[in-house]
Order: sequence, then C-alpha cells, then structure tokens
Amino acid sequence: MVSRAIEDYLEAILNLIEKKGEARIKDIADSLGIRPPSVTEMTQKLSEKDLINHERYGAIILTSKGEKIAKNMKDKHVILVKLLKTIQVPEEFAEKDACIMEHQLNYRTIEQLRKFVKFVENAPVYPKWVKHFSEYCKTGEYPLECKAKQR
Repeated sequence: MVSRAIEDYLEAILNLIEKKGEARIKDIADSLGIRPPSVTEMTQKLSEKDLINHERYGAIILTSKGEKIAKNMKDKHVILVKLLKTIQVPEEFAEKDACIMEHQLNYRTIEQLRKFVKFVENAPVYPKWVKHFSEYCKTGEYPLECKAKQR
C-alpha cells in the first residue's frame, strides 16, 4: 500500500512522460504546484521503494512497479472525470474532484463506475436520461416527458 502523495507523484510522472517524453524535477514541481526541493526529497523515497529510477539532474523513469501504480491511478482519474462530466460537473471541478475521489473509493466502486461510464458511452442511442438530466440542470425543471412519468 502506498500513500496518496506517492500515488500523486507517480501519476504526475506518468502524465509528464506521456506529454513531454520525460519527467524532470522542475516539471513535476510545476505539475503538482510544489517546490523542487520537495520533489527531490520525494524522488529519493520513490527510488528507495523501487518505484522510479533517477540519477541526479537526469530524467525520472518509472519502474514496472511504479508504472503499474501510476497507470492504475490515471485510469481511475479518467473514469471519475468522465462520470462527473456526465452528470454535468464543469470540467475544472471534475478534474479537481477526481483527484480527491481516486484515492478514497474502493476498487469495487471504481469498477462499477467504469462499467457505468462504458455503458453510457457505448449506448446505441444517446441515453434520454442524460439529455433530460442536462435540461434539468440548466432549468431546474423536469422535462415534459419526465413530468408525465412522475405522476
């Protein structure tokens, strides 16, 4: 079991590698909104736990163990952002809230959310309830079709 901070670092490193081709101390610090000395301290801990490989002033490389954790966290994050956006949470809040939720939810809950998001995304016809919910969020009123079913 690793800490939330470690998960955040590993996910940030993975995102940087995917975006820029490498992860460096300054980039990680910028990504997480912290100071480079804090990143240096944490990279030493990550290296000791065999989650990264890092030589002074060099790029940071995820080990297979670190990459597995990072990809798991990123996958959770993506699922949660999609779910939150489906229920009309603005993207900026969805991103921040997903960061909090990805550390707290049980893996079984994440699996059910993954199935739900996949189901909604792959429904043969855009589900009416999503459209109805969107309208309800904008107006505060149930669409006429829903009002008939409430009675």
